[in-house]
Amino acid sequence: MCLAIPARIVSVEDDGHFATVEVSGVRRKVNVDLVREDGAAEGDWVLLHVGFAMSLISETEAQEQIRFLTMMGEAKEALDEVRGYGLEDEA
Repeated sequence: MCLAIPARIVSVEDDGHFATVEVSGVRRKVNVDLVREDGAAEGDWVLLHVGFAMSLISETEAQEQIRFLTMMGEAKEALDEVRGYGLEDEA
């Protein structure tokens, strides 16, 4: 299943192309080029897919998505996907 996973931006790198995000305590470096023009910044919520921040979302939308993934029994799979991006672990 293809998942769009909500994550909170913890920090944005100086080059602006990558950010460290957190999903359920797991931190990963992801590409933020697709949301850079939207002004992605520390504390913002994004939807992730295979190591890319696809769009900015509100915290309310993020919480709703997390509840939905949990209700569908996909929360563990979402976390496994984040762990498996293969980008350098920041934790």
